[in-house]
Amino acid sequence: MISSGQVWPTIDGPLGLTEEASVDYARRFYKFGFALLPWLWAVNCFYFWPVLRHSRAFPQIRNYVVRSAIGFSVFTALLSAWALTFSIGGEELFGPVWDKLVMYNVADRLGLAGLA
Repeated sequence: MISSGQVWPTIDGPLGLTEEASVDYARRFYKFGFALLPWLWAVNCFYFWPVLRHSRAFPQIRNYVVRSAIGFSVFTALLSAWALTFSIGGEELFGPVWDKLVMYNVADRLGLAGLA
């Protein structure tokens, strides 16, 4: 394993962004993650992985990357809980409300199923 003495803020190493540009990108990825694009939080964590690994390096960037990791973890937990609730619980869990929650019967509800 080759180890260099210098730590870079991005996974690109010396080909990546400068520290000033990295702070700007990390901030943008973090803020746009709140615009219902939480996959940007995952991109932020991946792209700035060296910042997560080295806790004392780049404190300005680390603030946004750690928050992105927390946000993506919470989003993933909520999405998984929602998906498992619908896939495991289904009609037994929701009862008569189930027909209003699912989308596979929209054509029946709108009277479009018999048209051909």
